[in-house]
Amino acid sequence: MLIGMKSITITEKGQIALPKELRENKNFSSGKKLVVLSFKDRIELIPLDKFSESLENSLLSEKSLAKEWLTKKEDIAWKDL
Repeated sequence: MLIGMKSITITEKGQIALPKELRENKNFSSGKKLVVLSFKDRIELIPLDKFSESLENSLLSEKSLAKEWLTKKEDIAWKDL
Protein backbone atom coordinates (compact mmCIF):
# COMPACT_ATOMS: atom_id res chain seq x y z
CA MET A 1 0.00 0.00 0.00
CA LEU A 2 1.48 3.31 -1.09
CA ILE A 3 1.52 5.89 1.70
CA GLY A 4 3.86 8.49 0.28
CA MET A 5 5.73 9.53 -2.82
CA LYS A 6 8.49 12.09 -3.27
CA SER A 7 11.01 12.89 -5.98
CA ILE A 8 14.71 12.70 -5.03
CA THR A 9 17.98 13.22 -6.91
CA ILE A 10 21.05 10.99 -6.94
CA THR A 11 24.28 12.98 -6.43
CA GLU A 12 27.51 12.52 -8.38
CA LYS A 13 28.71 10.31 -5.50
CA GLY A 14 25.58 8.12 -5.81
CA GLN A 15 24.05 9.49 -2.62
CA ILE A 16 20.39 10.22 -1.97
CA ALA A 17 18.59 12.08 0.79
CA LEU A 18 15.31 10.73 2.10
CA PRO A 19 12.72 13.50 2.47
CA LYS A 20 11.95 14.43 6.07
CA GLU A 21 8.29 13.33 5.83
CA LEU A 22 9.31 9.83 4.71
CA ARG A 23 12.05 9.51 7.35
CA GLU A 24 9.66 10.51 10.12
CA ASN A 25 6.83 8.33 8.83
CA LYS A 26 9.04 5.21 8.74
CA ASN A 27 11.18 6.13 11.76
CA PHE A 28 14.39 6.29 9.68
CA SER A 29 16.46 8.30 12.13
CA SER A 30 20.04 9.44 11.62
CA GLY A 31 22.46 6.55 11.96
CA LYS A 32 19.79 3.87 11.45
CA LYS A 33 21.10 0.89 9.47
CA LEU A 34 19.14 -0.15 6.38
CA VAL A 35 19.22 -3.12 4.02
CA VAL A 36 19.03 -2.22 0.33
CA LEU A 37 17.22 -4.79 -1.82
CA SER A 38 17.67 -4.39 -5.57
CA PHE A 39 15.06 -5.80 -7.94
CA LYS A 40 14.78 -5.56 -11.72
CA ASP A 41 12.34 -2.65 -11.51
CA ARG A 42 12.83 -1.11 -8.06
CA ILE A 43 14.97 -0.68 -4.94
CA GLU A 44 13.62 -1.22 -1.43
CA LEU A 45 15.05 0.09 1.84
CA ILE A 46 14.29 -1.99 4.94
CA PRO A 47 15.45 -1.24 8.50
CA LEU A 48 18.15 -3.78 9.37
CA ASP A 49 16.42 -4.78 12.60
CA LYS A 50 13.17 -5.58 10.73
CA PHE A 51 15.06 -7.44 8.00
CA SER A 52 17.07 -9.46 10.53
CA GLU A 53 13.86 -10.34 12.38
CA SER A 54 12.21 -11.54 9.16
CA LEU A 55 15.29 -13.46 8.07
CA GLU A 56 15.62 -15.11 11.49
CA ASN A 57 11.97 -16.24 11.37
CA SER A 58 12.49 -17.69 7.89
CA LEU A 59 15.59 -19.59 8.95
CA LEU A 60 13.91 -20.95 12.08
CA SER A 61 10.95 -22.14 10.00
CA GLU A 62 13.27 -23.81 7.52
CA LYS A 63 15.13 -25.65 10.29
CA SER A 64 11.93 -26.94 11.87
CA LEU A 65 10.49 -28.05 8.53
CA ALA A 66 13.76 -29.70 7.51
CA LYS A 67 13.30 -32.27 10.28
CA GLU A 68 10.15 -33.50 8.53
CA TRP A 69 11.20 -32.94 4.92
CA LEU A 70 14.76 -34.25 4.88
CA THR A 71 13.91 -37.91 5.19
CA LYS A 72 14.34 -40.94 2.95
CA LYS A 73 10.53 -41.33 2.84
CA GLU A 74 10.13 -37.76 1.50
CA ASP A 75 12.88 -38.31 -1.09
CA ILE A 76 11.05 -41.36 -2.41
CA ALA A 77 7.70 -39.54 -2.48
CA TRP A 78 9.11 -36.61 -4.50
CA LYS A 79 11.61 -38.38 -6.77
CA ASP A 80 9.33 -38.60 -9.84
CA LEU A 81 7.99 -35.04 -9.71
